[in-house]
Amino acid sequence: MTARVLVVDDILANVKLLEARLSAEYFEVLTASNGPDALEICARERADIVLLDVMMPGMDGFEVCRRLKSNPRTQHIPVIMVTALDQTSDRVQGLEAGADDFLTKPVDDIALITRVRNFARLKTLTDEMRMRANTGEQMGLLEAMQQKHQASTEGGRLLIVDDHPRSAQRMVEALEKEHTSHLEADPQVALQRLIAGQFDLVMVSLSLEGSDGLRLCSQIRALDKHRHTPIVVLVEPGAEARLLRGLDLGVNDYLMRPIDRNEMLARVRTQIRRRRYTDFLRNRLEQSVEAAVTDPLTGLHNRRYMESHLRTLVEESLHKGRALSMLVADIDHFKQVNDRFGHDVGDVVLREFAARLKRNTRGIDLACRMGGEEFVVIMPDTDIEKACRVGERLRSGTAGELFKISQGGESITVTASVGVASLEMANDTSETIFKRADQALYSAKRTGRNKVVSDAA
Repeated sequence: MTARVLVVDDILANVKLLEARLSAEYFEVLTASNGPDALEICARERADIVLLDVMMPGMDGFEVCRRLKSNPRTQHIPVIMVTALDQTSDRVQGLEAGADDFLTKPVDDIALITRVRNFARLKTLTDEMRMRANTGEQMGLLEAMQQKHQASTEGGRLLIVDDHPRSAQRMVEALEKEHTSHLEADPQVALQRLIAGQFDLVMVSLSLEGSDGLRLCSQIRALDKHRHTPIVVLVEPGAEARLLRGLDLGVNDYLMRPIDRNEMLARVRTQIRRRRYTDFLRNRLEQSVEAAVTDPLTGLHNRRYMESHLRTLVEESLHKGRALSMLVADIDHFKQVNDRFGHDVGDVVLREFAARLKRNTRGIDLACRMGGEEFVVIMPDTDIEKACRVGERLRSGTAGELFKISQGGESITVTASVGVASLEMANDTSETIFKRADQALYSAKRTGRNKVVSDAA
């Protein structure tokens, strides 16, 4: 996987060594010899990952990391701190500054490439969601919202899978001030709890008695529901090979035993913050997709979605020899409603008509607002006779019940004209069916309105 990696170190030999190792794996490498230059490069150019030395004169790596993570435009860039320091307090300080991971000098080649690849995947996913979730004009709003959203890293629901009773209980006690932890010794029972429940993070021991913690990690990643749930593994010293295998399987982070309480809390906060950020982006993306295909006034699908879906349904119906019908409805004299009562009342009428349209159609039918006062219903597995009955039900349900237009109880009569057409010939297309239904609607309006006309009439 290619990515652009920024290497920051004040010692040229260290920079050249990391640059050579990364370039050999086809990563694009940028370099900086001090903190201010690194911040400038990140602000000016695209960096997918930052490999950041801790001990630098002037501005140290901790301060550079804090500034990157406090800036909405750079806070999503993964930062791996490279340090000769092996004290737990130093790692905790880095995690509190926002670091995503650590490498200890001398840097192991396998650990370096594995971590860079994992974070490159994460960055690619995050960038794609950011791009889709908002346009450039909206990015300022997105960044403001994500800052607010990421402020909370507490209140997580954690599942701990560990059969070391005393160490597991100490973990639960350390986490309970910020999170709710559920302890499970049996990995298969834990998997069932995951399937049945909602968890923000899973911690799995890789030294389970009689069970394979890596297999459980693989099973978790195979669950659609927990494909993006962070996994932190608990590793015994000397089990680096299993750890690297876990990272390849999609594990997000790890803790070496004996587990330091403060480091554990800091890593859990980092994972929950990242999870909430990606969930936020994923929800924004879903909302953006929904907005692109939904009419905001009525909640029905819009014309863009209807045209795309209709083409698919026509092709499928022709291929399988199934019936397909379309109903086009238009509210009669709708301009008079707007002129007499105002556009606010017009909107009330449109929303109520849409609600009646949905009540008179099946779950498999597709109800859409074409625009203005015109609506469409696409009905799979429905012949012209049945479609006409649906149209009549809609027509009578519209005309037979007054439309309430004010809180005071004022109501008006509304009627609708309906045109119906069906799939008839092997060379029919979505356009020809719609054209016939539209012509039938025109005939209904031309001959008196408040009626249903089919193209077979």
